[in-house]
Amino acid sequence: MDIQQSVKTVLSNYAKFEGRSGRPEYWWWVLAYIIAAVIINVVGSIVGLGEILVNLFALAVLIPNIAVSVRRFHDIGKSGWWVLIGLIPLVGWIAFIYFAAQPSVGPNEYGEGPQGPVTTSNPDNIVG
Repeated sequence: MDIQQSVKTVLSNYAKFEGRSGRPEYWWWVLAYIIAAVIINVVGSIVGLGEILVNLFALAVLIPNIAVSVRRFHDIGKSGWWVLIGLIPLVGWIAFIYFAAQPSVGPNEYGEGPQGPVTTSNPDNIVG
């Protein structure tokens, strides 16, 4: 999965909190979000509306951010409520990043993995 496909997937599942999202989908989305926020801030600063535009952007993608995070936690076999750990300053943020970086587990209560079953010829499910 590349950054463009990840953004399309996250935005097409705008408020879908069930199912699973793999590491590539989640981390490409995070990178795209950061890049977009920086660009919006720079352009907004030039026209004098940097902070306002960045806040509007953050508000516009708040639901997709939460939804992809919940699906990411589902992918490692945790309830979506674990996303709330990120509300705890510092320790919660570290725990959130740790959990989000974990590899996918096989089929679990939230469904088959986002990239299908792991095969022996492609144990990391790396799309070629």
